[in-house]
Amino acid sequence: MNFTRWSARLPGTQRRTAARGTEGSVPAARGEYGPQLEHLAADAADVPALEDFSVREVIGRLPGLVALAHGPEHRIAYVNDAYAAAFGPRPGGATVADACPEAHELGLLPLMDQVLRSGKPRTVKSRKTRDGGSYTVTCLPVESPRFKGGGVLVHAADVTDHAEAAERLRASERRHRETAVTLQRSLLPQELEQPDDLRIAATYQPGGTDAAVGGDWYDVITLGAGRTALVIGDVMGRGVRAAAVMGQLRTAVRAYARLDLPPHEVLQLLDGLAAEIDASQIATCVYAVHDPNEGKLVYASAGHLPILVRDEDGSVRRAEDPTGPPLGTGGWLHTSGSIALPPGSSAVLYTDGLVERRREDIDEGVAALERALSGATGTPQVVCDRLLRSLGVTAEHDDDVAVLVVQHPARKGPDAELFHNATLELLGGVEAAPRARAFASGVLASWRFPVELCDLGVLATSELVANSLKHGTPPMRLRLRRTDRRLIIEVTDGDDHLPRRRRAETEDEAGRGISIIATIASSWGSRRTPGGGKAVWCEFALPD
Repeated sequence: MNFTRWSARLPGTQRRTAARGTEGSVPAARGEYGPQLEHLAADAADVPALEDFSVREVIGRLPGLVALAHGPEHRIAYVNDAYAAAFGPRPGGATVADACPEAHELGLLPLMDQVLRSGKPRTVKSRKTRDGGSYTVTCLPVESPRFKGGGVLVHAADVTDHAEAAERLRASERRHRETAVTLQRSLLPQELEQPDDLRIAATYQPGGTDAAVGGDWYDVITLGAGRTALVIGDVMGRGVRAAAVMGQLRTAVRAYARLDLPPHEVLQLLDGLAAEIDASQIATCVYAVHDPNEGKLVYASAGHLPILVRDEDGSVRRAEDPTGPPLGTGGWLHTSGSIALPPGSSAVLYTDGLVERRREDIDEGVAALERALSGATGTPQVVCDRLLRSLGVTAEHDDDVAVLVVQHPARKGPDAELFHNATLELLGGVEAAPRARAFASGVLASWRFPVELCDLGVLATSELVANSLKHGTPPMRLRLRRTDRRLIIEVTDGDDHLPRRRRAETEDEAGRGISIIATIASSWGSRRTPGGGKAVWCEFALPD
């Protein structure tokens, strides 16, 4: 074997060879060396060369596992002590395939064939044996006149400790991710509220195993009087911290929604809270409100992607400005916009994980979503699934995805008979109250409500109208609405002072109207309306 040629690859060999090549040259003058350098130069002449050592002795004492095989059948020529200690002694002349089961476990035979054919070294990393050990193996070509067909030197390093440490780290990361996913899912709605006038479905898919869980969230909040708030947002972070911030923001949104404020005012409150929770965490959000009486979505956006609406004919519209900066930046006055949502149309709210791709502009992703939405029909859940498939979102997607699909169904036939609206403009003075009672009595009777519910509805109408006549200003309007689940009575006027429930004393002649409403109705509430007025409403659940 030409071990001299092979050993020239060892570290330091070339330097020693170069030093020997200077023999016979004229030495430098003594004055060019200090005393210490002269001593070192003299000692260097006595340093033994690599050829002065026994190769078998050197290799035999290496801590690494070394084996030498020759010929196309890979017959064993030598194994060192470390190899024998790890896998047992190997008989010389036997083939690796027959005498070395570890070669099969480590997948070395194809590797050794490649080394013989190409004459180039090959390495495999962290291969496991049946006993649980892990080895990184390098196969080097060896040339020798005694080896017909060449040989292969196999060097294996035991990396079991490193492999076990890496596996512990991966297990820890998996547990951390599972904790974040569990927290994320627990903070999302476990069951979406289903308003009377809308059909809603949502889906959340965490990123693949190589992606940390983010802070995507969605929510559906019934506001009363048939109105519904729709929310979707994304905390720009990863892991448990992002999920925790998301949970706080979602809870805050639900609390602010109960105030029944316009969308831009809800985002204004949420913006200040986001900065207090964690100034380093930025979040985007869309808050939209659907009112069945208006047939549109009124929304405000804090740095979020636009809402998409698909009309009944398949055309897709995009909600345009206004869009403010993300939550937590502060110093910005958000404003509200609107987009029509007529019967037969669908709206899609989503996070950037659905449309954002590396090396692509995000507008291209939104355009792809528009094309996918144009052909997506079926129930809201079916539309969710189709959009995910069309945009190529799989279990190994590199980002979280949240999608909220809202459908405003076009009701026909018997289903449409369950939904009615009736409106009366309250004109005049004291005669407005009896006119309102007569109107409510006739409408409720025509809707074939039970007598008891008709009486309660007329009483509620009387109290709401009386309250508006006493404390409100024109214009005033009475609206009655029935759905398949409830009766809604609402009175609007031009005064923005909201009523509140209070305890009336025995001698008080007024102040009991709202208490009566709260007692007889399933729920009641009030809100300010655009233009400076207010609406006061109550609901009655219909009998099954």
